[in-house]
Amino acid sequence: MMFFRLSIIGVLTLITALPLQAAEGPRVVVSIAPIHSLVAAVMAGVATPELLINGAASPHSYMLKPSQIKALQRADLIVWNGESVESFMPRTLRSINSDQRVIKLVALPGMALLPSRSGGFWQAHEHSLHDHGAGEMDGHLWLDTTNAKVIVIAVAARLSEIDPGHTVQYRRNSTVLLQQLDELTRDIDATLTPVRTVPYLVFHDGYHYFEDRFKLRAAGAISVDAEHKPGAKRLSEISAMVKQQQVRCIFSEPQYSAAAVQLVTAGTGVKSGVLDGIGSGLQPGPDLYFKLMRGLAQNLAGCLR
Repeated sequence: MMFFRLSIIGVLTLITALPLQAAEGPRVVVSIAPIHSLVAAVMAGVATPELLINGAASPHSYMLKPSQIKALQRADLIVWNGESVESFMPRTLRSINSDQRVIKLVALPGMALLPSRSGGFWQAHEHSLHDHGAGEMDGHLWLDTTNAKVIVIAVAARLSEIDPGHTVQYRRNSTVLLQQLDELTRDIDATLTPVRTVPYLVFHDGYHYFEDRFKLRAAGAISVDAEHKPGAKRLSEISAMVKQQQVRCIFSEPQYSAAAVQLVTAGTGVKSGVLDGIGSGLQPGPDLYFKLMRGLAQNLAGCLR
């Protein structure tokens, strides 16, 4: 009788646990904070995705921890941009044989892609990447709100495939999110309209998508790329061009030293500001993307007025 009673208890315990397990959302891992924010908003009320790179770390030179590799191995879905931003990801993904569980944003249909640009001052050039190779692509695609909508739609669709029990929630969340992105675009457009024609410099070419979407006049970048500091010759050339182009503001980034910006602006009367395109100072979550984008607009407008 005792054995029978224990068996009944065990069966009841198992039955009780099954609905809870079935109700759990999928395990999703996202590479960087802006994309994580969009994915978290789509998954709101279901589960919270895991963020790989938190804080002020640069994705261009990041090294994964063993615990993060295990999280990728266990994930039902992995969302990342592409090699030009997260250069650490391809080898890891190959090692865990994750092809069927990955959304690579640069490969999504409908994604507007732009070419990367070198340091120094930029000339007018085309904004399409249809005829460019992957090595020439700018990977900071989340800074275009239209691309953000493509991401939301793709993530909601994939989550519905792997977790059909929460399809209604994913669709509801994505519908609200798309409306919020339209409102965000209108707000940023209004904020930046007064300063559209004012020239400025950035530390590295990380804002092409934002500039293109909102028709700003970025004149160039101090560094050739994010991981290489400009030399004395380049800084001298930049300083001369700043005067010729009547640059009003030069922006540094929280992930990198502001020393180069300070050298260029010293004694010129040119103002300096800070742009954070990855949300390094923001709390991860569904609101981060919107705070990041509005912060970019406000910092640009404030320095360029």
